[in-house]
Amino acid sequence: MAIAYSLRRWSPITTLLAAIAVLALVVWLWRGTRWWRKPALVIALLLTLTATWFARQNHFEWMFNPLPNAAYAKTSDAGFMTDADMVMAVESNGDAAAYPIRLMAYHHVVQDTVGGTPLVATY
Repeated sequence: MAIAYSLRRWSPITTLLAAIAVLALVVWLWRGTRWWRKPALVIALLLTLTATWFARQNHFEWMFNPLPNAAYAKTSDAGFMTDADMVMAVESNGDAAAYPIRLMAYHHVVQDTVGGTPLVATY
């Protein structure tokens, strides 16, 4: 895990330096390269620029889209739930909350306060 965090921390600068190096190499090789090899130079440059762009993105935010303004219903008002629906339940200081699995399977993360304790529920 430490290696993964280290790679993630260094990836933006490393990919930026690689993009600059590949751009310089493409410019340097362009003039002396025959026409049928120039597409390979362009592809190498595009792949490097793509990696540089992705290194600056947080793809976990794309996959795990937290509920920004979660709205909760009382048990008696939750007509959208059936007896067969699974939920994740949390109880804290006499207060309880349940999160439907079918909603959590899409959003994966919800921030809430249950019994005065802030929590993050994830699935």
